[in-house]
Amino acid sequence: MNSIQLNTVNAPIVSAPIPGVYLIGAGPGAADLITVRGAQILAMADIIFYDALIDKSMLAWCKSTNMVPVGKRCGAHSSSQRFINKQLVDAASKNLVVVRLKGGDPLIFGRAQEEIDALEQAGIHYEIVPGITTALAASAQLKQPPTSRELSRTLTLTTLPGRCSHPDHKTSIYYMARDQLTEVANTLMAQGYSPETPVCLMESVSLAGERSFSCTLDELSLGDLHHHFLDRQPVVVMVGEVYRKHLQLLNPLIAPQFDFKVLQAAS
Repeated sequence: MNSIQLNTVNAPIVSAPIPGVYLIGAGPGAADLITVRGAQILAMADIIFYDALIDKSMLAWCKSTNMVPVGKRCGAHSSSQRFINKQLVDAASKNLVVVRLKGGDPLIFGRAQEEIDALEQAGIHYEIVPGITTALAASAQLKQPPTSRELSRTLTLTTLPGRCSHPDHKTSIYYMARDQLTEVANTLMAQGYSPETPVCLMESVSLAGERSFSCTLDELSLGDLHHHFLDRQPVVVMVGEVYRKHLQLLNPLIAPQFDFKVLQAAS
């Protein structure tokens, strides 16, 4: 994605951020989906500790050149959480404005609690600036609310494919589940979901390379399908009756010319 210009001339700012740590949600990927408040604080930070999945063009807004990559990306080397906590405390102890820039929302599967605990134990001032989490960005891209008065009044967000959904949670959205697709499907069907329940899978949500697929839970359970996706790109898995129409609107994850049940039986 090309860099975008941050124009703060007419943007309201009550006051400059005081020294401390700001846990900022960068949003699901696209640079222009960060909040105005998040972008403003980012522009005034003295040091930025940033995750691997953020759009690097955001860093061009920063007045400081002190920018530290701290992971985390599945399957790649990353800093330990304990070391990240220490870096945040050490930087804030120097009376600096410190930004911890996290993909999505910092409180949704972002290990924020460990950082909050470390900052509170050290007596460091901190603030949390929310961001758009991937599940909601994916829903916006599909133009499909994950909840519905008629079909689904509850929503599960999870990273645990083996023990995740409650029978009353009619829509389930899985983060970081690209390599556990069969386990997701089998778990939900064992908990009572119909094999014909629709599934939408979205890769690289909000980015230029975004791709969307659809299938049913039964089809998702038939084999290891993570090879359909690009290496190390994040995939969100969205399951529920609210996605029924998208079985016809999105590209099928299962190629129609293959009968995976026959192939599986033959093997």
